[in-house]
Amino acid sequence: MTQIAPYGTWASAVSPRLVATAAPAMEQPTVDGENLYWLESRPSENGRTTIFQRDSRGKIRDILPSPLSASSRVYEYGGAPYLVVENILYFVLQDDQRIYRMGADAARPQPEPLTPDNQGYRFADLTLDATRQRLLCVAEQHSVGTPEPRNFIAAIPLDGSQQVGELVAGADFYACPRLSPDQHTLSWLCWNHPQMPWDGTELWCAPLDGQGRPTAPQRVAGSSTESICQPQWSPDGELFFISDRSDWWNLYRQRHNGTLEAVCPMAAEFCGAPWRLGVVTYGFAAEHQVVAAYTQNGVWRLATIQLDTTTGANAQAWHELHLPCSSIGSIAVSGARTWFIGASPTRASVLACIDLDRERGAVRPIHPSSSPLLPVDGISAARAISFPTTHNGTAHGFYYAPCNPEFSGPAGARPPLLVMCHGGPTGCADTALNYKIQFWTSRGFAVCDINYRGSTGYGRRYRDALTGLWGVIDVDDVVAGARHLIGNGLADPERMIIRGSSAGGYTVLAALTRYDDFGAGASYYGIGDLEILARDTHKFESRYLDKLIGPYPAARDLYRTRSPIHHIDKLSSPVIFFQGLDDRVVPPQQAQLMVDAMRRKGLPVSYVPFPGEGHGFRQAANIAAALQAELEFYQQVFALTPGSQQAVER
Repeated sequence: MTQIAPYGTWASAVSPRLVATAAPAMEQPTVDGENLYWLESRPSENGRTTIFQRDSRGKIRDILPSPLSASSRVYEYGGAPYLVVENILYFVLQDDQRIYRMGADAARPQPEPLTPDNQGYRFADLTLDATRQRLLCVAEQHSVGTPEPRNFIAAIPLDGSQQVGELVAGADFYACPRLSPDQHTLSWLCWNHPQMPWDGTELWCAPLDGQGRPTAPQRVAGSSTESICQPQWSPDGELFFISDRSDWWNLYRQRHNGTLEAVCPMAAEFCGAPWRLGVVTYGFAAEHQVVAAYTQNGVWRLATIQLDTTTGANAQAWHELHLPCSSIGSIAVSGARTWFIGASPTRASVLACIDLDRERGAVRPIHPSSSPLLPVDGISAARAISFPTTHNGTAHGFYYAPCNPEFSGPAGARPPLLVMCHGGPTGCADTALNYKIQFWTSRGFAVCDINYRGSTGYGRRYRDALTGLWGVIDVDDVVAGARHLIGNGLADPERMIIRGSSAGGYTVLAALTRYDDFGAGASYYGIGDLEILARDTHKFESRYLDKLIGPYPAARDLYRTRSPIHHIDKLSSPVIFFQGLDDRVVPPQQAQLMVDAMRRKGLPVSYVPFPGEGHGFRQAANIAAALQAELEFYQQVFALTPGSQQAVER
């Protein structure tokens, strides 16, 4: 029996609490001997990030003593806060940003600090230099009275002296210090203002002298207009990396004779935007075999590449592995086994293993092992869409239809549409099961998750289309996507909602001040005043807007023109704001200014601040509370209260 009820009013088992706790956020798996490790965020423990171990017997346990949390704040977004070598765990403690060491199998672990306290240091992207008994890493030092922190590649001795030595310095940013297999050569990435790492980076390489210091460094690849990502050394000492020199982030290698070769060039991306350090999307199963994840049209896949040892990559040796997933995060490769974090349109993220020695590759879920929380017929699966937009462009996204096996909408009725704007703006939406989306579709909303121009996954030209036009074409694209769905009878034009977080929150506010298509909006730690963002944000993004809008203050008039705070008079739709009060990326002042301006104008507005939250909510109670408040806000705006219901047979 199915009940007929107005769209947007359906009762749903997908509660705010389920959304906040259902799918653990896992990342950065790594292998040490027979043990597998990974990071996992625990919203139920106030957003603590812990380190899990799966041993050779399949036993899984949390090896980081509670309430310790492993998290780096280098570049504010962090990443790569831990390393395990020969059963020794090295990790960055969230509370003080120091590096600690402890036995990974210790019954009563006693973390030992390896770096000094109270000197403003932060660390990330650790690698072990076993020959010289030291850690190499990306370091960041904050000092009182300096305009911005200083970044460099550091050497941390393992003798307990708590010294921080500088190996490479001079650039504004660094990433990926990597040692060759013989530990005689160091490679690294660097870039300078105003580039972001997806705009232009340089890959450098240098032999190490008797004291372990780089000498006569040479640039291997990269420039201010070429983005290099994820350098890695192959087992036989060739330097691999990902470059977008062909328009696509493809895999390359430097041969022993110094020549550079593309490894299976194709119209696909082998990585995403490197917002966080330490993400790995390829590795070496054998001396001449690569396992790589790649994405095309928003769908991720995994493949093996058998390398030709004489003329370069042999395209005929490409073999796609057929996985039950469409989204892949970091991978870890060890011999014939590859571990990856994957998801599909009907299953949330799972840590899984594929055995290359088995016929067709046998995929085994590792964690979590529980069955999906929703039946397949209760899940709205992503449907890829492309649609025309301004400037003769084409934009992309994913459409989710209302879906609840217990309800149907009235004949001839159209559902309210929720348009979602991802952050970044150099980011992307994918097809992985997202309980936040199912929260809405199970209640009778349609959802459109937009990959507006500027998103990753569609090549550099698509990514660069946003250059100088942030707040213009991204807004055009979300409106064009909504109108495309209306034109196809998939949404109610009178009940349109737009929501987004961070840069997506800015797109929300810009859309509400430029167009009147949307009847309500939700901004999660979004941006209302671009001038404040340009002046007050952290180092990593302090020149980001140079490319997206123009150099500040030279382009101040343009910043004011595109700032929603200066166009409150054009805003007529109700808006709800959510803001972490500890946010250092988009400070709370941004939300408060917008709320105060709307209240002065007498416009309907709601403000929900969260003490103890930063840029992106981590605590389960706050995630659930925000979602519940957002639902109640829309219910009030659009009078979405359960009406008459009729049971019919289906």
